[in-house]
Amino acid sequence: MKKEGLLIVVSGPSGAGKGTICKELLNDAHNIKLSVSATTRKAREGEVDGVNYFFISKEKFEDMIEKEEFLEYANVYGNFYGTPKKAVLDTLSQGKDVLLEIDIQGAMKVKEKYPKGVFIFILPPSLKELKERIVKRGTETEEDIIKRFSSALSEIEKIDNYDYFIINEDLQRAVYELRSIITSEKNRVSRYKEQIIKKFKEEL
Repeated sequence: MKKEGLLIVVSGPSGAGKGTICKELLNDAHNIKLSVSATTRKAREGEVDGVNYFFISKEKFEDMIEKEEFLEYANVYGNFYGTPKKAVLDTLSQGKDVLLEIDIQGAMKVKEKYPKGVFIFILPPSLKELKERIVKRGTETEEDIIKRFSSALSEIEKIDNYDYFIINEDLQRAVYELRSIITSEKNRVSRYKEQIIKKFKEEL
C-alpha cells in the first residue's frame, strides 16, 4: 500500500528554534524534503539562494502572485514570503513528505488550502529565553528585536490553530518529539482507511 506524502507545517515565534529543529530532523530523514520558500528580503550571512530561500525581487514575487503560483504567501515585517505551489504538490503526489518551516500567517493560509497537513507549533521555554536567543543571533537591528519580541505573545495565542506543540528546551528531545508526531500521523487510520479496506478486499 502506497502512502501519500505528508505535508508537515512547522511554525512558531521568531527565536523559538524552529529552523534548528527542522535542520536536525532533515539530517537523517531521507523521505522528507524541505520546501524552499521564496522571499523578497535580503539574504543573511551564510544563507544560500535556492537552499535557504529563493531570493527574488518584489516585482518577480508580485508576478508569481498574479499567476497564482504560491500555496501561500504573506507580508512579514515588510518583506514577502511565499511557498511555490507546484513543487510541494508534485512531491506529495510522489509519496514523499514535505516540510514547511513558515511563519504563522503563512501556516494559516496553507491550512485553508490543504487541511490534511500536520500543523506543529514550536514554543520557547520562556519569553525571557526567547528574547535572549533573538539577541544572541545577532542578525536583527534593535528595532527588529523589539518588534519580534513584542509580537511573540500574540503569535503564541494563535496556538489553537495547530495540531501539536513542542517546547524547544532541549534540541534532541524536540527533534525526537517531531519525529514521533510524523510517525503517528503516517499511521493515522483516517488518512488511509479506504486504501486499507480496498487492499484487503482485493485479496479475497
